[in-house]
Amino acid sequence: MSSNDNTQATGAPTPALTRAVKQMLKPLVGLLLDNGLTYGWLTKVLKVIYVDVAEAEFSLQDKAQTDSRISLLTGVHRKDVRRLRSEDKDGFEPPSSIFLGAQLVAIWTTEPRFLDKSDKPAPLNRLPGAAKQDQSVSFEELVTLVSKDIRPRAILDEWLRLGAVSINQQDQVCLKIDAFIPARGFEEKAYYLGKNIHDHMAAARRNVQSDTPPFLERSVYYDQLSDNSVKKLALLSEQKAMEMLKALNAEARKMQKNDKRKENADRRMNFGVYFYDDK
Repeated sequence: MSSNDNTQATGAPTPALTRAVKQMLKPLVGLLLDNGLTYGWLTKVLKVIYVDVAEAEFSLQDKAQTDSRISLLTGVHRKDVRRLRSEDKDGFEPPSSIFLGAQLVAIWTTEPRFLDKSDKPAPLNRLPGAAKQDQSVSFEELVTLVSKDIRPRAILDEWLRLGAVSINQQDQVCLKIDAFIPARGFEEKAYYLGKNIHDHMAAARRNVQSDTPPFLERSVYYDQLSDNSVKKLALLSEQKAMEMLKALNAEARKMQKNDKRKENADRRMNFGVYFYDDK
């Protein structure tokens, strides 16, 4: 499918694409309004993104991308294009807690010594056992596997704030999540929002525009369901999805250990599932 298949002879988008874009943007606009961000703010962001994408993806072969061509492609004034191209680009670096947290959770949910008899993340002693006969692993031991530069107590305090762990009556640290998307912490949740929706939409874009084998992008849709049925389906979807994600997480972790020493280990992947209900 060529890019022209999605536009009419006048250059306007087809009704089908217009409907799809409106549907995609409604939750985004709702999120922006939730946080007091207006239409004017969004137009400024869109101008930056249009220029970035045109510069990165729509250059002509063996020719340098020019301000005039970007202006022609995007509709952004050439003076604005020149200014935006000269400005420092904002990176998409995760909050400091994200990378370390994801590594710790990956170990806690896959390494046998951190699992209980049901292969679920075991409660970990907050501190190493004082008695020699205590062979239980501790939260400190988990942290030192990933970093010896950060105090385990600092990580524990942050995870308690985020709602990622709790401490039981036995002074053990209990994992409350199976992936590092904490119950609290807006910056952390916003980071994953951008990362996951970006990859989902990038896959959808490739599937719509290209004749190459599509990325996996599937869903199950039913309407005319009762509240009770939707609750049961939500629980079933969470159980089955977590089984699948845990299995993939364990396999990917093994492969990463082997691949990271190879010269061509420059690929990344993201796999997700979702559940949504509405009237």
